[in-house]
Amino acid sequence: MKAIHPAQLQDWIQLAAASAPANTLPVVLDVREPWELQTASVKPEGFELIAMPMRSVPERHLELDRARPIACLCHHGARSAQVTQFLLQNGFTDVVNIHGGIHAWSQELDPSVPVY
Repeated sequence: MKAIHPAQLQDWIQLAAASAPANTLPVVLDVREPWELQTASVKPEGFELIAMPMRSVPERHLELDRARPIACLCHHGARSAQVTQFLLQNGFTDVVNIHGGIHAWSQELDPSVPVY
């Protein structure tokens, strides 16, 4: 399973956009719970942000486009790693885990994102 740090996100977006279908943004799949999204969220800049709580992924993963690169995000990286593995096992090929989750995102990429 591939993983990136939030500080590597822009490089990943550039590489992902090059491999995605024309005029298609890469996806950051936020698998945290709704209350977590209200507490701290990211700004979708250069990617589409899709919220899909981890427990709903098995029944909703077919809503995702297999042709689009996906980076999975959670609080610290454990849930998103599980979702990354699940997607890879279910036919998605361009999926990475955002190591350290939104906590690392706040520390490495955007300090305006609250830490909780």
